[in-house]
Amino acid sequence: MSRTVALILAAVLLSVLAAPSAYAVTPYSGYVYDHKDNPVPSLNGYVYLDSIDGYDGQSGPFKAPQHLFVAADDSLYVVDSGNNRVVHLSGDNRLLRVFGTDEGEGKLNGPKGVFVTDDGTVYVADTKNSRIAVFDSAGKFVRDYRDPKNPLLGDKFQFVPSKLVVDKRGYMFVVVDGLYQGLMQLDPNGEFAGFFGANHVPFSVTRIITRLIATKEQKAQMATEKPPEFSNLFQDRDGFIYTTTLGIDTLQAKRLSAVGVDTLNAQESALGRYGDTRFRVITDSKGKQQERKHVFVSVTVDNQGFITVLDQMTGKAFQYDSLGNLLFVFGGIGSQDGLMITPSSIAVNSRGVIYIADETRNRIDRFRTTEFGDLVHRASVLYSDGLYEQSKEPWMDVLQRNSNYNLAYLAIGKALYKQEQYKEAMEYFKTARSYREYSLAYLEHRKNYMREHFVWFVAGVILFAVVFRMFLGWRRRRKVRMNKQFYAVRRTEGGAP
Repeated sequence: MSRTVALILAAVLLSVLAAPSAYAVTPYSGYVYDHKDNPVPSLNGYVYLDSIDGYDGQSGPFKAPQHLFVAADDSLYVVDSGNNRVVHLSGDNRLLRVFGTDEGEGKLNGPKGVFVTDDGTVYVADTKNSRIAVFDSAGKFVRDYRDPKNPLLGDKFQFVPSKLVVDKRGYMFVVVDGLYQGLMQLDPNGEFAGFFGANHVPFSVTRIITRLIATKEQKAQMATEKPPEFSNLFQDRDGFIYTTTLGIDTLQAKRLSAVGVDTLNAQESALGRYGDTRFRVITDSKGKQQERKHVFVSVTVDNQGFITVLDQMTGKAFQYDSLGNLLFVFGGIGSQDGLMITPSSIAVNSRGVIYIADETRNRIDRFRTTEFGDLVHRASVLYSDGLYEQSKEPWMDVLQRNSNYNLAYLAIGKALYKQEQYKEAMEYFKTARSYREYSLAYLEHRKNYMREHFVWFVAGVILFAVVFRMFLGWRRRRKVRMNKQFYAVRRTEGGAP
């Protein structure tokens, strides 16, 4: 008997250990949103893998890491701000090099950002030194770019770079603390080349109403309201620059074209709103309830075009497809593995492993995709590329695992629409509450119905016309007959004695 019980317990244990990673126990629960913007449970797309803190390596422990950059060879650059250095690690976390610790011109002070070009040249936003420091691939200091001069910047301008990217031409796009006109663009010589992709003062009905009743002094004060500043940026392999912005409810993430135009939120499917749709409500010291806004501090894009933004307020990472559709939410605030206290930066390597730096815990957490995450990614790539029919089968598999995944209904509806199965497409669009697509499918279904029943429709019209004409003839003959009878009676009555 005891042997049987032991075998049963062993079988149960093995089944638990062999369970798919999507069902693995995590300190956070996955979710997506339904058509009413209500969160609904979803399988996790990412789970915690491990952490890098420097204690078990030659680099020594990290202190307040501020930024991460993954190079083309999957090596990792860590802006270890509290230690005034940039640490270069291999793809398997071995120490390769340390930048900025040697005495002299190359010594860093409170750096906050790093970018590495294809030839290995390292650009560092050396924030407290008010400069951009440049090193070669061997770690040797090459030069720096300091305070650019231009009348547009004004006399009081202070150059405090925090993040940067460098394009193929050698032009630098820099997030400068306190600069609200947009990203600062510097040419290869470090000369000011203009502002790029400026934000705008958010639209507010309250602000418009206030202007109608405000005094001149109040209007003058409102006129000085500045656009929100960028908090971070990322350049994908196609040269598009992605940005994050603090203190706004919409357009917190953007994809800027070569001329600085947002192409992410201009898409028909994009909502222009990122993070949780319902903000966390808190009570301040005066007992007044306030909604805390998201604090998006970092963004990264993988080789498949998936966009992941990092929210410091909730500790969560929100992943979207290239069309702006939410795919996964993972992470959170806490001290367990997989949670963060003060997340500061996010990056991803060529294998889809996501790195998140935590400046309070002084470490970098790594996350990998689950089986469910890989399935959604496979379906999403096909869908984003417009290959709706090819994406149908993997989206069906997604629904088998998670019937709450609203995007799958929309995608399958589009696949059926492409296959001219309009009636079936209508059902999926209805479930997805995609009224525009439902209307289009309904119109096509009605056209098909009319086309399929055209012969019967024409026959019915002809039959109706024949019957109606016969009816008119019968009515006309009846009227003539009745008139004849009427006059015959009158003549008979008129001739009576």
